Amino acid sequence: MSAPEQTDIAVQAPTPRILLGIALRVAAMAALACLSALVKWTGSRGVPVFEIIFFRNFFAFVPLGLYVWRTTGFEVLRTQRPVGHMVRSAIGLAGMVCGFSAVQYLPLTEATALQFTSPLFMTALSALVLSETVGRHRWAAVVAGFIGVLIMARPIPGQINVSGVTLGMLSALGAAGAMVTIRQIAATERGPTIVFYFTLGGVVMGLVGSAFHWVVPDPVTLAALVAAGLIGGVGQLLLTEALRNAPVGVIAPFDYTQLVWATIIGFFVWGELPHPLTLVGAVIVAGSGVYILHRELRRFRAS
Repeated sequence: MSAPEQTDIAVQAPTPRILLGIALRVAAMAALACLSALVKWTGSRGVPVFEIIFFRNFFAFVPLGLYVWRTTGFEVLRTQRPVGHMVRSAIGLAGMVCGFSAVQYLPLTEATALQFTSPLFMTALSALVLSETVGRHRWAAVVAGFIGVLIMARPIPGQINVSGVTLGMLSALGAAGAMVTIRQIAATERGPTIVFYFTLGGVVMGLVGSAFHWVVPDPVTLAALVAAGLIGGVGQLLLTEALRNAPVGVIAPFDYTQLVWATIIGFFVWGELPHPLTLVGAVIVAGSGVYILHRELRRFRAS
């Protein structure tokens, strides 16, 4: 979910700002873990996925609108690439549907860990779609990462949750595809512009998808849905501010703290304890992602 804001990467930042950037990134991961937990909880209360998507995006406009008003001003919403935004939103929202569905089938920790395969997919898509050169080191990291996925998935009869794992992987693929499209439009479009039109697309898709199946939530569930939107919007803004204060190479590894938050929430809310193989696989996937980031930064500095 951090993809849209990576168009505002800060290249240099003094140490105090780097520490602030790290703190903001960790806070963003906590917010995203809370969002996933709220999606899982409201889904268990019978709220359909498209309705959850509507609330998540509609109420995200509250913090997003305040942020745009106080920083860039609403002229930032002018766009030169409407079709590009439509493609980016379609791919990203397809991933969101899969991700929100995956948490209904899997423990929160496992669903979160599968999201970390996104950099692996992005490496492959960069070669296939953008015709970028991907060296043997990054391909090796991709292979190692997917071995980690197999360890997490536990492809043993009676143990693998086919629906949950498939949806989780499709969600990560959607996030990677969205990042590729962002790289194609980022030359003319700013971070807040990309986030705004993605959020708007989520509202429209949520309404259309809920047109024939709207569940009237009880007051407690309604409060949780509103909170999901507000927390999701705040999480996006925290990601933006983190990148304004520190280089992406410094703060991106802290994305994996989301797994810690998800484990804590999963334990206290649902009594979930992550399977040991989930943790082993997650470490391999995270290590592969960090290595790919390291190689990307070396390539960028050398160019």
